[in-house]
Amino acid sequence: MKYTKATIYLDENIHKALKIRAAMLSTSISSLANNAIKESLEEDAIDLKAIQDRKNEKETPLNIFLKKTKQEIKHKRKKH
Repeated sequence: MKYTKATIYLDENIHKALKIRAAMLSTSISSLANNAIKESLEEDAIDLKAIQDRKNEKETPLNIFLKKTKQEIKHKRKKH
């Protein structure tokens, strides 16, 4: 993997916490930052895909959704 140097400014407390965490894990702050950023971007990609997959779904007004949900809950309670 090819790396590019980047300068970021961190809150002092975050930097201290990263230094401690990196030492505990025998890794570098860069490695921790890379992994955290990668995970965050992957989560964003999953969320964006979910939005894209659902873009053609019919919208339901909130009041109708809540009414149906309440009815489903009452129906489930009656079964038990």
